[in-house]
Order: sequence, then structure tokens, then C-alpha cells
Amino acid sequence: MSVVAEKLLTVVRRGQSFMKRYYFLTTSIVSLLLSYGLTQESFAQRSTHFLPYSEVGFGVGTSSYYGDLATYRQPLKATFLLMRWNAGLSYTRHFTPKVAARASFTWARIVGDDYTFNKSNPDKYPIQYTRNLHFRNDLKEFAITGIYQFRPDGRTPNNRARLTPYLLAGVALLAHSPQARTPDDPLSPGSSRKWVSLQPLNTEGQGQPGFAKPYSIVTVAIPVGLGIRYAINDDFNVAVEAGFRYTFTDYLDDAGGPYADPAALQGLAVTMADRRLETMDARTGQSRALIADPPTGFARGNKGILPDSYLLTSFQIHYIIPGKIKCPPIR
Repeated sequence: MSVVAEKLLTVVRRGQSFMKRYYFLTTSIVSLLLSYGLTQESFAQRSTHFLPYSEVGFGVGTSSYYGDLATYRQPLKATFLLMRWNAGLSYTRHFTPKVAARASFTWARIVGDDYTFNKSNPDKYPIQYTRNLHFRNDLKEFAITGIYQFRPDGRTPNNRARLTPYLLAGVALLAHSPQARTPDDPLSPGSSRKWVSLQPLNTEGQGQPGFAKPYSIVTVAIPVGLGIRYAINDDFNVAVEAGFRYTFTDYLDDAGGPYADPAALQGLAVTMADRRLETMDARTGQSRALIADPPTGFARGNKGILPDSYLLTSFQIHYIIPGKIKCPPIR
């Protein structure tokens, strides 16, 4: 192994070790925030300083994918070129004037496409253009996050800060299932291009002798982000938020390792595993010119470099749950 390769491998291992430590640190921080919040809530209920309160929220926004099909080296292009949607529900408990914890569920779609990402300059990124992979993935994320507000709330929800920026960090459980479109049928153009799930196909030979086991469609993600909240009135807030999700999988896009020998694949997996010779981008249906001297010997995905990640932005509306429900007097 060359000196450069050894140094690169050392950097990758250090990065993976750092993210593992970050994962455990983040979960510890969230646990401490929850414990601290519960302690403060108990104290606050016995005092007149701060009355803990809860809110429920709904949000919609955008989602962007970063990985093998949308390189980290071009973050702006990866963020905006194939932006998709997300929608979510949340429950937030404010324990102190500045500290809160949130439980949320988000449904988001991410998309990646080698052809779309590289068609403007295929000679600059010939490996990605030649690979010609694409995918879409509907993510179901359940997250627990801690929130720190830079401006404190008042004693009651009616006295909360009018405008406050905040930070959030936590841990999430993520369910996903990447899909891709089948190629066009020359005898019946457009009729056969249907979306199929890729994980059951084992497109990189997963599960076969000598190959890795199939990747899981459930993984862990680390959300970290920032937002700004505005109190409309006593009952409602609006907020704008952006959160990056670092995941522990390289298969949100179904591309994470070398090409498998076609003999190790079965049925549709042979077609879906290698799209290099197709003259059409199956996702968009656009004609695709092949490079005259295509590169050879490259892997299908870059497993072990950086895992796949995604960014969610959202516009949210929150309803403040009344602390007490007053009953009419009995006469």
C-alpha cells in the first residue's frame, strides 16, 4: 500500500472514530437535557419562577441528499439541484426558560441522479456520468432532540420570548427504502419504466457467498441544526428551521461498494446493478450520450469514505397547549 493510501485510510478511520464518539456524546447530552428538564420542571412546579409548558407543531419544507450521487465536493449543487419535500409533526416540552426537548416524526423524500448532476459537464466527472445510477428514497424519521434557546421565555407561556433563535441536536431512528426506475423497453417505450425497491434485489451481491450481508433499511441518524421562532400570539408560534442529518449507512442511495459479478446476481438485479451502457436516463427519460472513452475499474459506490446524509428545512406552526383547563362551577 502506498504512503498516500495509508494516510488516506488513517484519515477515514479517524473520521469514523470521531463520528462514533459524537454519536455517544450526542445521546448523552440529550439524556442529560431530559433529566435536567424533568428536575427543573419539578422545581418549577413548586416555585413561581417558571411554569413549564408544551406545544405541538406541524411543518413542511425541503429535503436534500448528499452522498455518492451528489458529492460533498459540490454542496450548493447537491443542496438545490434535486431538492424535494418533507412534512412532520412534533411535540415539544419546555422545561426551563431556555431548555426544551422535542419528539418528532418526519416523512421526507430524497433523490439522486448521476445523469442530472453531471450532464452539464460529463468530461469533468466522467466516472459519475458513466455510472448513470439514480434513486429516490422516502425517509421515515423519528427523532428526540434537545433545544437550547438564546433568549429566555418569561414566567408563563404568555410571556415567552417574542423572537428567539435556537440550536438543536439529538438522535433519530430512520427507516428507508431506496428505489430506482427500470430501463425503457425498446419495443414499448415508456411502458416498462416503473419504480422498484432496490434493497431486496441485492444489487451489489449482498447475501451471496463472499459478499457482505444485505444492508439494513433501519439506521441511526444524528440531527443537528438551528432555527428561529416567532410568537404570533398567546396560542401560536411560527418557526423556520434547518437541520443536517448525519447517518450511519452508505445505502440511502443503494450504492456503497464495488460492482458485483453479474453471475452472482439474479433476475432484475442484473439490470438494476449496472446502468453504464444505457443510452437513456431512466429517471427522467432523457436521451443520454455515452462518453467516447469511458473510465474503467471504478467502484459502484465509495464505501468507507463518508456515509450518506441529508438536510431538512421546514416552516413550522406551533400550538401552545393550555396549562390548565378551567371547568365551570357546579351550581
